[in-house]
Amino acid sequence: MSVSTPLLDTIEPDEPTVAPTGNIASKNTTPRAPVVLTPTSHNTQRMATTEGDAESGISGIFRQSAHPLALFFLYFFRVAAITVYILCGFFTDNYVLSTVIVVVLLAMDFWNCRNVAGRTLVGLRFWNQVDDDGESYWVFESRDPSRPANPIDSKMFWIALYSFPLLWTALLIVSLLKLGFAFIPIVGLALVFNFTNAIGFTYADRDAKQKLANSMSSTWGLGGIGGSLLAGAVKNSVGRVFQR
Repeated sequence: MSVSTPLLDTIEPDEPTVAPTGNIASKNTTPRAPVVLTPTSHNTQRMATTEGDAESGISGIFRQSAHPLALFFLYFFRVAAITVYILCGFFTDNYVLSTVIVVVLLAMDFWNCRNVAGRTLVGLRFWNQVDDDGESYWVFESRDPSRPANPIDSKMFWIALYSFPLLWTALLIVSLLKLGFAFIPIVGLALVFNFTNAIGFTYADRDAKQKLANSMSSTWGLGGIGGSLLAGAVKNSVGRVFQR
């Protein structure tokens, strides 16, 4: 390149560029769907997927119960009596003190089950009454069938009513095998209290079913064989509102 040649004459111009035309914003105006992130932790498989699973367990039972306080004391007195009976020998050698505590708990459970728990949880009551002639007879009461008991309350009541007599029977067998004759009177008293309530409420339940069957047959004007068939059907099916 000569020195006399101007510098601008040696620079080649750039290729012409074509300016973009059209509406740039009109290429793709469709909004994109939002991305939702889903956790993939394995712990989600252990979570409750239904309402029944979420309400399972002891806390779920008390949440679904219509009378949680009555249900709590029904099991509290019964569990406490058995617990004290089994563990009293590990904490004290005082036989009289242990006997008194167990008997008091059994008496409180008997009164609570007969007068409070049975009436509030399943709507049943029973007692023994003596007439003017000196004859005693059983009296049964039941709630209005149009207001059935809470299914959780009813189920837990019947479980407690029938399971704890079996537990005391097992403890009686253990006492006999271990030759623990000193504790047999306590177990015998517990069996009397528990079986009395179990038998009484069982007959009260049957009486409630019979009353319901009789009221339905009289309302529909059925008699004879028809009324008997209806009474039997109600006792076996419709009367299950009082069952556990």
